[in-house]
Amino acid sequence: MNEMTRLERFRSEVPRPGPSDLRAEEDRLLAAMLAPEPAAPRPRRRTRLRLAAVTAGVAAASVTAGLVVADPGGSPHRVPSVRTMPAAHVELLQHAADAASRTPELHPRPGQFLVYRSLTMDPVESNSGHGRTRYLARTERTIWLPVNDDATHGVLQTDPLPPEPFPGETLPPEARNEARRTGPEKAADFDHRAEWLRTDYAYLSRLPADPAGMYRHLYSHLGTGPSADGQAWQNVGSMLTEAYLPAAQRKALFRAAAAIPGVRTVGRAVDAAGRAGIAVSLDVPGSGQRDEYIFAPKTYLYLGRRTVVTNASRAHAPLGTVLTSTAQLSIHLTNHAPTVKPH
Repeated sequence: MNEMTRLERFRSEVPRPGPSDLRAEEDRLLAAMLAPEPAAPRPRRRTRLRLAAVTAGVAAASVTAGLVVADPGGSPHRVPSVRTMPAAHVELLQHAADAASRTPELHPRPGQFLVYRSLTMDPVESNSGHGRTRYLARTERTIWLPVNDDATHGVLQTDPLPPEPFPGETLPPEARNEARRTGPEKAADFDHRAEWLRTDYAYLSRLPADPAGMYRHLYSHLGTGPSADGQAWQNVGSMLTEAYLPAAQRKALFRAAAAIPGVRTVGRAVDAAGRAGIAVSLDVPGSGQRDEYIFAPKTYLYLGRRTVVTNASRAHAPLGTVLTSTAQLSIHLTNHAPTVKPH
């Protein structure tokens, strides 16, 4: 008897799920059968689109010229596991879901642009004849993203803000010299994200409006375990950062995020604009960092996100260092985007 015959006989013992209900025992069995082998932690991804070009010899986390928006960790051919949403356990996200229906709603139309204005902070590392230097680059950015098209049809403009020294180090002289205004320019040269990772409004507005359906979407083409939970949490951030969901999908997203294993409230946090809020976070497996999403303490509106060091040796930075930070300042609609400057 070959392996495929044994597998078919094994599978035949599992009752097929009904159209409206999946039994918990069956879910665990199918998930175990379909889940991929555990893999080493994958490199962290960011979905932030093109930032200012970096001069030769300078490598920057999340700072890329001619960025290609790519598929994140995980094979696009991975067989998905059957998903049943566990009980939500993060009260802050439940409050954010309740607040979604109280927020004034935008009503984007095809052909329009959603305009996002934000502040960002990202680490920049330089290796030159003077040795290795690091600092934190700060930027004010405005991005125009089409309602019903991908990021290659978007426009980006950035304005530099005074850089900050990396914790425990001095600010290198080149930090101020390299900061410059960019744009208006194309937001991305290519957008190779898989269909289930799209964040344009036309796609997001068609996502499930129920928490269980949104939970399954967050885990699309993922396996099981901490790495899958970490990627699902990253997917939440991609749908909050320079993206806009209707109130129904926003409520479903927060309730689904509240059920991701490992997500917890970490208390007070400050976004890139200096606004104090309350953060929910998940530790990124193997990175020595945690990803936090920050909400206003009274209105529960989303303020921004940040990455904080939890293990100094793994993250190669002092414990508690804020490595990346954003602040969402405003979102509005417009009928036209600026003209891209020729190179």
